[in-house]
Amino acid sequence: MTTPGALLQTMRPRQWVKNVLVVAAPLAAGAAGDPAVLTSTLLAFVSFCLAASAIYLVNDCADVAADRLHPLKRKRPVASGALPVRRALLLAAFLAVCALGVAALARWELVLIVASYVAMMVLYSYWLKHEPVVDLLLVAGGFLMRAVAGGLASGLPISDWFLLVAGFGSLFVVAGKRYSELHTLGSEAGTRKSLVRYTASYLRFSWGVAAAVTITGYCLWAFENSNMSSVLPWHKLSIVLFVAGILRYAVDVDAGTAAEPEDIVWRDRVLQGIGVGWVALVALGVAGV
Repeated sequence: MTTPGALLQTMRPRQWVKNVLVVAAPLAAGAAGDPAVLTSTLLAFVSFCLAASAIYLVNDCADVAADRLHPLKRKRPVASGALPVRRALLLAAFLAVCALGVAALARWELVLIVASYVAMMVLYSYWLKHEPVVDLLLVAGGFLMRAVAGGLASGLPISDWFLLVAGFGSLFVVAGKRYSELHTLGSEAGTRKSLVRYTASYLRFSWGVAAAVTITGYCLWAFENSNMSSVLPWHKLSIVLFVAGILRYAVDVDAGTAAEPEDIVWRDRVLQGIGVGWVALVALGVAGV
């Protein structure tokens, strides 16, 4: 594999789909159509793509020994030796600086949250990922930062219900990811130390609780923001598709096939259809049609 190809693979562009979460706050606030907000949201998206790729490089360097024991991760460029650790870390530093530079084009608050994300995830990669529960909360926190970044980049107010849904929705995805890893690899595979102290029943409990709180929070948000002047209660109707999306994703979690959430998003056409329908209903509710 050539060095440019190894670098691109390690940056994991397929996983940039996670950064679409930056659109959530502008969409919920009904400001997604404003040109200034769109520009700031795009800057937040690009900034988090660069920052996330920097962390993927750091994480691969930190996990090189464990990745060589994993049936799929051992093919990654750093684990296979196609990309030297030193070169990967230099690129990670460059991408992190670029991420902060892009964030600075929007607002200083975005610089702060991107810098906090990078610092938190470096600690996670080298230390905190081995601590049960802490690893769940930190990865969920990374998703939450993405969701909040879209609002911060444009100076939009962020509701308490939005934070509740984004936070516990992230925890649902992360706990499901760990459950799938445990289900597929087992706790003694040596690929992730925290799995040794997790049980399947505990992780099922965790993602079940997270899903319940996420759905409750979304219902409260929908009821509070329902536009009485609309022809139909779009926000309330969107609850049906929101719950359907949670349940559809839970099928993969329960089957132990949600170790890579972005793969589910890319391949599950039904889930994609539910997502498009949900976005349409929320947009109609925001527009007051």
